[in-house]
Amino acid sequence: MSDNQLKLTNISYKKDAFIIVEGKQDADRFFIIQQGKVLISKEAGFEKDGSSVLGPGDFFGVISTMSSHSHIETARALTDVNLISVLKGQYVDLIQKNSQVAIKIIKQFSKRLRHLNETLAGLTLRKTAEAGPSHLFSVAEYYFNKKQYNQAYYAYNKYSVHCPAGEHLPVARAHIAGLKSHVGNLKIDYGSGEMNRLYEKNTMLFAEGEPGSELFIIQKGSVKITKIVNNNEVLLAVLKAGDILGEMALLEGKPRAASAVAYEDCDVLAVNQANFEFMIKSQPQLIAKITILLADRIWLIYKQLANTTIMSPLGRMYDALLIQLEKDKAPLYSTGHYNFSFGQWELINMVGLPEKEGNVLIGKMLADKKIEIRDKKIFINSVSEIVKMAEYYRKMDKIEKTKIESREKHHNM
Repeated sequence: MSDNQLKLTNISYKKDAFIIVEGKQDADRFFIIQQGKVLISKEAGFEKDGSSVLGPGDFFGVISTMSSHSHIETARALTDVNLISVLKGQYVDLIQKNSQVAIKIIKQFSKRLRHLNETLAGLTLRKTAEAGPSHLFSVAEYYFNKKQYNQAYYAYNKYSVHCPAGEHLPVARAHIAGLKSHVGNLKIDYGSGEMNRLYEKNTMLFAEGEPGSELFIIQKGSVKITKIVNNNEVLLAVLKAGDILGEMALLEGKPRAASAVAYEDCDVLAVNQANFEFMIKSQPQLIAKITILLADRIWLIYKQLANTTIMSPLGRMYDALLIQLEKDKAPLYSTGHYNFSFGQWELINMVGLPEKEGNVLIGKMLADKKIEIRDKKIFINSVSEIVKMAEYYRKMDKIEKTKIESREKHHNM
C-alpha cells in the first residue's frame, strides 16, 4: 500500500451544516464519524429508518459512492462533527487494513437490501411474509404442475432434507422417485469445497424458503430471480455475469427470500461463511467488488420503489425499461438500439400489473413503434426514445400529483 492511498482526510463541520444532499451527483467519497452526531434523512419514506441519527463509528454515503451514482440521502450535522473522508479508490486499502469495516458495511447493506426488497414485494406483490423450509413443498408442487421437473425435483429434495418430519414428506418422496427418469443425473448438492460450479439452463441454484449458507458470484451466463405468488411465478430480476446473489441468506442466516434459476447455462463462484471471512482478509479487491454490487442494487431498488408511485401504468412500463437500462449502464441518450434480456411477460411482472392489463399496454407500446418483440425478448430501436418517454411520464406524474395536493389543500381549508 502506498502512503498516498493510506492518507485519509479528516474533515470538520459545524452544527446544522449540510454534508451531503440527496440527488446531488458526483458522489466520490463516504464518511466515517469520529466525533459528534449526524442526521440522515431521505425524501422517500420507503425505509423504516426514514431518518436516523448516527454517531461515532457509524458511516454514511457509502451506497452512492461505491455505486458511482447520485446521493440517495441527505446528511446534516446535528452537532459539531469530525469525520474521516474515504475516497472510493481508498476502499480496498481501508478494508485490507481493517477488515471489520468491510464486514460492518456489507452486513448493513444486506439488512437494508432485504428490507427494501420486502417493501417492494409488499407494494407490487402484496405479500411480505417470510417463507420457511415448509414452503419448499409449495414451490415444488408449483413447478411439478407446470411440468418444470428440474425445479420440482430440486425443491422436493430440499423439502425432504429440511422437513424430515413434514406432513408432505410421503408425497415429496414419491415425486422424487418418479422424477428420476425426467431429470437424469441432475446434481443438486455440492460440497463446501466446490466453489466453482456449472448450472445448466432451468436448474435451481436455490429455492425460496430454503435455509441459505452461500452467496454466488456469476462468472458466465445469467440467473433469474423468481417468487411464487398466488400460484404464479413472478420474475424479480435477471442477473448477469458479475452480479451476486444469495448474500442475505449468508450474512443474516435467514431463509432464501426468492428462488434462483439458471436462465441459461451459467458458471458461478459459490462462497460460504468460512470462505467469505477468509476472502475479506486475503482478497480485498473481490470484497470491494461485492460492496460495489450491493451498493448498486440498493441504489437501483430506490428507482424500482419510485416506479410503484407513478400513477400511469403505461408510465410505469416505460420507467421500468429505463431502470433496466440504467442497471445495465447503457448509454442513455444514444439513438442506437438495445436488446433486453427479458420478454414482455417479465416486464409486466416487474411493474406488478395483471396479465390482461399488461398485455394491453404492451400492445400500445408496440403500436407506437417504441419497442419490438424479437425472439421473445424486448428490443428497442432507440435508447433515447425510451428515456424521453420515461421522463415525459415522470414529469406528467409530478404535475398531476401537485394538482391533487393543491385540491386537497384547498378542500381542507
